[in-house]
Parts: sequence; structure tokens; C-alpha cells
Amino acid sequence: MTQDEIANYLRSHSAFSNLDPAHIEILVQHAQERSYAVGDMLFRQMDLAEHFFILMEGSIKVQVPAIMGPALVVQTLEANDILGWSWLIPPYKWAFEATAELDSRVLVFDGKALLQHCETDYNFGYALMKMFAGLMSERLHAARIKMMDSWSPAGWA
Repeated sequence: MTQDEIANYLRSHSAFSNLDPAHIEILVQHAQERSYAVGDMLFRQMDLAEHFFILMEGSIKVQVPAIMGPALVVQTLEANDILGWSWLIPPYKWAFEATAELDSRVLVFDGKALLQHCETDYNFGYALMKMFAGLMSERLHAARIKMMDSWSPAGWA
């Protein structure tokens, strides 16, 4: 994708459409397209988090690794979903892990560079924080519900 195509995509995306045009341009400067094949891991829990993603095509599983056995899938993300908020909050470690369930195409954003912009442009930082706070709430709620459904014994409230 060209920078113009990325900018147009962000302007039309529900999460970014209300951002100031200058803030869209900052995002575009720190975005690149990347592809993942089925089974590719985007990131592992507790690894250093320096990016966030927008899924353009495909499917990504967000999961919690188990001590024994398979990981618990918390959410399955589809086109236009945003993935990753750990880059925004210390200690900058992934809280979940993510794997491509289908061949997937994403935009990857350089979180370290964006954090520097947040520190110098408080309006930009506040706009991103509001947007990602909603994402955090949604992801943590989904994890809580999934874990309660999957790991609690029958009759547990």
C-alpha cells in the first residue's frame, strides 16, 4: 500500500475517522503493510511490545497460553479489527499472544515512534489513549468471559 492508500484507509476506519488529519499523517508515517501465513505468530505473551496492528484481511486468534495444553482463544479478529495495546502502557510487554488463523494482511504501526509523538503532542496522545482504552476494555472483558466459561467448575458463579 502507498502512504496515500494507508491514509485513505485510516480516514475511512471507524476507530480513526475522527482523528485530526495531522494525526492521521503521523500514523501513516509509522505504518507498513505486512503479511502472515496460517500459523504464523505475530507476538508472544511477555515479549517486548513495540507495535500495534490493523487487520485488513484474514483472521487472527488472540489467545492466552496455558501452563499445559493448548492456548485459550480469547477472541478471533477479522478485517478492520485493531490488535495490540501493550505498546502503549509500561512495562510494554504483550499481555496475550496472537496467531494467524488464516493468511492475513495487516498494517503494522511502530509503537515506539508513536509514543514519542504522544509525549510531544498531547492532543495526539489523548486521542490514541481514548481509542485504545476502549480496545483494552473490550479485550479484557472478552478474556474474562472466555476464562470463566472455559476454566471455572460447574456451578461456580
